[in-house]
Amino acid sequence: MGKTPISNRIRVLRAEHGDMSQGDLAARIGMTRQTVAAIEKGKYAPTLEAAFRIAAAFGVPFSEVFQYRADEDAAFLKRQKQTVKTDG
Repeated sequence: MGKTPISNRIRVLRAEHGDMSQGDLAARIGMTRQTVAAIEKGKYAPTLEAAFRIAAAFGVPFSEVFQYRADEDAAFLKRQKQTVKTDG
């Protein structure tokens, strides 16, 4: 499985919050440490609910944690091109 087109600042935010461990964050949001690690590394995209829980755990807006990189999402770009061809 490749990286998702969703980048995040989880590692930075954990460091800014007293070197919070992945396990500590996982316990706060009701996930496993392995899932947090996969999200942090960009190997797994969190559900919308999980993403909001992560932001809430740090007390920051969702947009301070996650960013969507549409330019790096080949499938998204392909769909956009197909839509333009069929609509125009």
